[in-house]
Amino acid sequence: MFNKILIANRGEIALRIQRACRELGIPTVAVHSTADAEAMHVRLADESVCIGPPAARDSYLKISAILSAANITGADAIHPGYGFLSENADFAAMVEAHGLAFIGPSADHIRMMGDKIAAKTAMASLGVPLVPGSAGEVADLDAAAAVAAEIGYPVLIKAAAGGGGRGMKVATSAEGLEEAWRVARGEAHAAFGNDAVYIEKYLDRPRHIEMQVMADAHGNVVHFGERDCSLQRRHQKLLEEAGSPAITAEQRDALGATVTAGLARLGYRNAGTLEFLYQDGQFAFIEMNTRLQVEHPVTEMVCGVDLVREQIRIAAGHRLGYTQKDVTFSGHAIECRITAEDPETFTASPGRVTAYHPPGGLGVRVDSALYAGYSVPPYYDSLIAKLVVHAPTRAEAIARMRRSLAEFVVVGVKTTLPLHARILEEPTFQAGDYTIHWLERFVAGR
Repeated sequence: MFNKILIANRGEIALRIQRACRELGIPTVAVHSTADAEAMHVRLADESVCIGPPAARDSYLKISAILSAANITGADAIHPGYGFLSENADFAAMVEAHGLAFIGPSADHIRMMGDKIAAKTAMASLGVPLVPGSAGEVADLDAAAAVAAEIGYPVLIKAAAGGGGRGMKVATSAEGLEEAWRVARGEAHAAFGNDAVYIEKYLDRPRHIEMQVMADAHGNVVHFGERDCSLQRRHQKLLEEAGSPAITAEQRDALGATVTAGLARLGYRNAGTLEFLYQDGQFAFIEMNTRLQVEHPVTEMVCGVDLVREQIRIAAGHRLGYTQKDVTFSGHAIECRITAEDPETFTASPGRVTAYHPPGGLGVRVDSALYAGYSVPPYYDSLIAKLVVHAPTRAEAIARMRRSLAEFVVVGVKTTLPLHARILEEPTFQAGDYTIHWLERFVAGR
């Protein structure tokens, strides 16, 4: 096992990783910007190192500063969390080149899955179902028109190196294809420095279903079931469930068998999440995230497994201590992502937290680095807490989440707590009858 782990992240996920390390008896090193000097993950770490000024590019994204911090503190492994450098293949390679363990997949697999075209090609070769679309990059408008005519409108033009909805445009007809194609390429180049795009069939009422996997370096791969992440605004998830109210246990098992067999052939290692669109009883792969997901707690709640602990053990060379038949699913879990934003306009609301009281009780978990007196900085993602509940049934989980949202007190900054309370009251949500387009319409009042 490792002697010391540096956590190359901040906020609630840094604190989450610290907790797993502490239970394993491993000392931790926190890195932080000057804006995060008083952050909870810094206060609770065994050691801390300031790596730069507030801007992420000068601190949390500065590879040389992070590697220097690991060197001077004697850390022998680095956990990247999510966001920042977690899916940066060059960072993973540099960590290992400096004699440290990277707690995540190999640089080659991060690079492969970071290119959406390469990822689709790999998954197709492994028998994973895809959304109908182009075989690779669509390099010119004539090629785009040919693909669109073959699969039928509407079509979705997507950046090969994309994420978060950037470089993604819908064309509903041949007349609108040229503008959508040009705008998508322009956004892709501006956001990722790569204007390559590809085309997929646009699905009008899909759900967003993802499957959590874990693989060791000895060829063993298991899945921990599906999460329903369909409640999104501008391609950003707001609420997740495990399992999905739209998926049967038989569908989960069939998809899981395909996914784990494919990743075993690929030689994948550590945590990963495969994301699918699901419509009319069919799954279609869209991308793979080669890291820990923000919403991993709902999986932990229904499976009773510490995914971060497993990541650390695998990176240290240990085998998975169980097979697929040992993984069981119990009850239902829901996660609400609470952000420091106006619940109506979604304008960021940084500032000083003057009062903080998280909910509690049976089956309630709050992952947060907030405390009364803490100042939420304006420089980073606005996520301030993840409220997670678990109960024997979905109906009971909804009731528990409604009660927990009512108990949650954050004073001093605006939060999305009222929005989540509204969502939980909606009959459509309570019936589990929603798609990836539902929340946009709900927020807009339609």
